[in-house]
Amino acid sequence: MALGRASRGGATSAGSGEWRNWAGDQACRPAAVEHPATAAEVAEAVGRARDAGRVVRVVGAGHSFTDTALTDGTLLRLDRMRRVLEVDSTSGLARVEAGISLNELSEALWAHGLALENLGDIDVQSIAGATATGTHGTGSRLQNLSAGLRELELVTADGLTVRVSEGDDPDGWRAARVSVGALGVVTAVTLQAVRAFTLEGVDATAPLEEVLGRVDELADGAEHFEFYVFPHSSLAMTRTNRRVEQAPEPPPRARAWVDDVLLRNHVFGLACAAGRQAPRLIPSINRLLARASGTTRRVDRSYRIFASPRLVRFTEMEYALPRERTVDAVRAVLEVASRPDFAVPFPIEVRFVAPDDAFLSPAGGRETCYIAVHMYRGMEWEPYFRAVEEVMNGFEGRPHWGKRHFQTAETLSPRYPEWERFQAVRRRLDPEGVFANGYVRRVLGAS
Repeated sequence: MALGRASRGGATSAGSGEWRNWAGDQACRPAAVEHPATAAEVAEAVGRARDAGRVVRVVGAGHSFTDTALTDGTLLRLDRMRRVLEVDSTSGLARVEAGISLNELSEALWAHGLALENLGDIDVQSIAGATATGTHGTGSRLQNLSAGLRELELVTADGLTVRVSEGDDPDGWRAARVSVGALGVVTAVTLQAVRAFTLEGVDATAPLEEVLGRVDELADGAEHFEFYVFPHSSLAMTRTNRRVEQAPEPPPRARAWVDDVLLRNHVFGLACAAGRQAPRLIPSINRLLARASGTTRRVDRSYRIFASPRLVRFTEMEYALPRERTVDAVRAVLEVASRPDFAVPFPIEVRFVAPDDAFLSPAGGRETCYIAVHMYRGMEWEPYFRAVEEVMNGFEGRPHWGKRHFQTAETLSPRYPEWERFQAVRRRLDPEGVFANGYVRRVLGAS
């Protein structure tokens, strides 16, 4: 059974004023929560927070696993800024508000005969949140989502609304595409879409050693390739998506529910819960799940193949490393995940991304392999993640900005050749640290 995918649920705000992320393990009590509907209202909210001496953070769907959105200052929620502002079906350029979800955007683009060239396996994040954290899909010739942006509308710390593009501000552009929310509030983006396309998605199992022996061939042989492997199993679950010249053939609703909800979520969730209650059973459960995965084939709209419901709650760490280190890194992470003191019921996930030039992109400047590890809710995750991070440190790993890690500005700065150029843009746009919460200060340093 392949790892289940995106739920339609998001973060929550309790009546007491507490905000929690989707996973439920990051929480804060902001002094103020605002729901602006326009860029002007965002600027007014930033001004009020600045005058009150409060930090400003922005949240979309709450699918980051870090404390990136947490604040005791002002929390801006862009749930009223989800409109499609302009679409040019000829050029493929679309301008949309920052709070629109990837799923909403995909549906809107499809109506104009367009699609995003690539997506990850979750599509409930806001476009601003997904790009700001360097979110990606898989495809050895495809870059992360932020590389598809063409312009950003940004409210800065002084309340000005500016448009940032490559032609007008090259360094600002390379900084703002992956900014972890440290430069201002993104209120709208212009992005490049492609002509709508149909994908054939095939999930299949294969011996892990065979996959590792052919990993470059497999990654380069399809537009989108990734694989999963459970600790204690010798089988890999592969996912290969290819464009096909035929109309979508969505499965009947009942079959889709069985595949996406019952098997990939409810059955998998029960298996994780059983492992949490009896960790000694996890090796046997993992091997059983891998053997039961089988082969499935779907032909549908691209975004429906990329993402499907994810109902099982978890926390996650993901690292980007040089692609040539893939095989050694997978073996090393599996060795950690198979240790008897780490009861790991989730598979590790391996994906591939082309390089881009954003200053803080984890895939910046190099062909990249991403390796992700997960832990089921309610289970001890920190010792396992720390051990995996030690492995990734040895492979020149850069953490996904929206997923758990223990790095600091001191440990991260040597991993990004353009680190100081990003900091120069940050000092220019937010010299007083209006957008710097604890996470930002920890991973980027003082402004």
